[in-house]
Amino acid sequence: MKPLWKCPRCGRRFASKNLWHSCGKYRIEDHFKGKPPALRRTFSRFVSVARSFGPVTVYAQKTRIVIQARVRFAGAVVRSDWLDAGVWLSRQATHPKLHRVESFGKAGYGLHFKLERPDDVDKELSRLMKEAYLAAIKDPRRRTTPGA
Repeated sequence: MKPLWKCPRCGRRFASKNLWHSCGKYRIEDHFKGKPPALRRTFSRFVSVARSFGPVTVYAQKTRIVIQARVRFAGAVVRSDWLDAGVWLSRQATHPKLHRVESFGKAGYGLHFKLERPDDVDKELSRLMKEAYLAAIKDPRRRTTPGA
């Protein structure tokens, strides 16, 4: 596979050269200031599951936290008392904690889950995360259905 491009300003790595992104320097902990401790534990569980599939990079942006393998495949926005945790899939899926689905046309779907405690990151959500991770590490020139 082609090596990842590294932004000379912020050092983030991307599959495409000059991919649009925010170069700001933000801290993950700042997203959790003044929030219930259970949200930080829930996010830690979400990241732990992502890391169980292989190497990932986790970094903060101004309004969200991103989880990236070769490409970004998951992330979260910290709300007042819940996490809007999302994954990218090429298909729609169902889950008890699913609260919103974004359609990106042929590019797939952003599935958003309302998570309030670590146990919300259950086996089914872990399977969906793994599917997203496997799609994120594939060479886009040889893309097939995730998990296939």
